[in-house]
Amino acid sequence: MALGKLFGRGKKEDGPSPEGGAEDGQEPGRKGGAFAALRRGLSKTREKLAAIVPIGRKLDEELLEEIEAVLIQADFGPITAMELCDQLRDAYKGKEFSSEEATPFLKERLVEKLGQDTSLRFAESGTSVFVVAGVNGVGKTTSIAKIAKQFREEGRTVVLAAADTFRAAAVDQLGIWSERLEVEMVRGREGGDPASVVFDAVEKAQELEADVLIIDTAGRLHTEKGLMDQLSKIGRVIEKKIPGAPHEVLQVLDATTGQNAVTQAQAFHAAMPVTGLVLTKLDGTARGGVIFPILDQVGLPVKYIGVGEGIDDLQRFEPERFVDALFD
Repeated sequence: MALGKLFGRGKKEDGPSPEGGAEDGQEPGRKGGAFAALRRGLSKTREKLAAIVPIGRKLDEELLEEIEAVLIQADFGPITAMELCDQLRDAYKGKEFSSEEATPFLKERLVEKLGQDTSLRFAESGTSVFVVAGVNGVGKTTSIAKIAKQFREEGRTVVLAAADTFRAAAVDQLGIWSERLEVEMVRGREGGDPASVVFDAVEKAQELEADVLIIDTAGRLHTEKGLMDQLSKIGRVIEKKIPGAPHEVLQVLDATTGQNAVTQAQAFHAAMPVTGLVLTKLDGTARGGVIFPILDQVGLPVKYIGVGEGIDDLQRFEPERFVDALFD
């Protein structure tokens, strides 16, 4: 079966962007389809932010208050919104500063705020271990499949571990992806110890000399202490088998939950130090700015963003491209 069909790719993803034009990703040097998908996915947030640029209007205190309100509505958070408006205020103080200059000024500052290292960490030799966590319904298992596919396309061998032993459906779903992607998967008995599944998966990955082991964990609620303790146990098992692992602990967050995503990120980070975030469902919300309060309050880099259900719609996070798609 074609991989495009596996991930629900249809006319929407195959056709041109509804907004069209060279700026939709057709310019030379761009990965046109990917950038167009990013722009489509962020269209709701971009429409909200369009109110920031009232052509011909003087940049004054009244307009600054309106800009701050728009940023907060787009879930940039009050801290980021206030910082940006203070910087705008300082920039125009004592000199002429038109409203048309506000957008490029804000874009430059936002790229600076996103300046953390978004690269993935791999083992210097042997198997790299990626743990993927997140509550049920955020798109965790599908994100794992898409990440595994990207690694396969890069020529890496992949093993999957179905450590969500509490939900048979989750194990079955990951099993379907493993068959379609033609990668090995390790599973345990229903209701069994997730840490034992991880132990077996690490051994299997080492036996096969796999490049990457991706571990799917139970859809834990950040309020469930027992399950969070289990996540900590998984981390200890991995580190004992492969010193220095896991190399990445990726937490999947649903962008449509807005500020609740910040709370989840903080709680998971306490159970197992999270190294990066996967922010999904950006196409279903006008809250694309939620990335900024996550960075402000949690300090974790975003490594992947999901801007749709198509095959190209889980993308490696690139700050400049993201900000371009938010405003342009």
